[in-house]
Amino acid sequence: MDDRNQLPSTAQVNMSDTSVLYCPTVPLSNGLQIPIFGLGTSHFGGYSHDAIVYALTECGVRHIDTAKRYGCEEKLGQALRESGIPRMDLWVTDKLWPGDYGYEAAKKACIDSCSQMGVKYFDLFLMHWPGSMRPGCSNREVRAETWRALEELYEEGVCRAIGVSNFLVHHLEQLKEDCSVVPHVNQVEYHPFQQPKRLKEYCQQEGIVFEGYSPLAKGQVLSDPTVLQIAEKYRRTPAQICIRWSIQNGVVTIPKSVKEKRIKENCQVFGFQLEELDMATLGSLHDERHVTWDPTDVE
Repeated sequence: MDDRNQLPSTAQVNMSDTSVLYCPTVPLSNGLQIPIFGLGTSHFGGYSHDAIVYALTECGVRHIDTAKRYGCEEKLGQALRESGIPRMDLWVTDKLWPGDYGYEAAKKACIDSCSQMGVKYFDLFLMHWPGSMRPGCSNREVRAETWRALEELYEEGVCRAIGVSNFLVHHLEQLKEDCSVVPHVNQVEYHPFQQPKRLKEYCQQEGIVFEGYSPLAKGQVLSDPTVLQIAEKYRRTPAQICIRWSIQNGVVTIPKSVKEKRIKENCQVFGFQLEELDMATLGSLHDERHVTWDPTDVE
């Protein structure tokens, strides 16, 4: 069975090497469809204009993830325009940094980010972190105030969907109690070494799409003996095995790269399927390690 039968919807994109990329989409609670595969951007490892244009025009990528903190909104906007792909065919996610939390600050920051990127709206806008930088106020108070701003931006159409990043179950529970719109997405660290099972189950229960970043654990999975063994079995690269594992778990997955060869490699994960035993073997690699921020101690 291929991905078109496993997931709700697919977008067909012709690639320059005459192969075809079928990218399934995952439905949000408001009816929008987010591509299950996207390209992450970051301030770590630099930013490559050519790599973004290549991903869009040569690999059929239509989902781009960024954040104000990464400092590349303006450059990314230039790459989106240079690609020639209509805005309506793209999925663009941006994130709000805690320094811009609060009602007024959040609304201004979102509009400013749109202006920086040269777009009229974001497909998805996320609170980047559950902690705040405002002294004298609890994180919960600031999250609720900030979320109300995102709810208004959503109602106004500036953000087609809103969500959070790095939120744990108790953060989501509090937000649900304090506000009216349940986040459409929660984007967290997810790879074979970091599998927050309870959080994933909670999101599924509440209709929150679960999105994973750092699917390669910042390269740590690439030398794991188990991953290497499975990669050899399927004649795929370790990166493709881990990205495929994440996608096959139904997780929206956004690997990062500034190298064209790696971007193309990372896209080629829809032409094979991992057997249940291999899925379970990769699932057994969980050891709770974080390769990036750990929100455990954020109240």
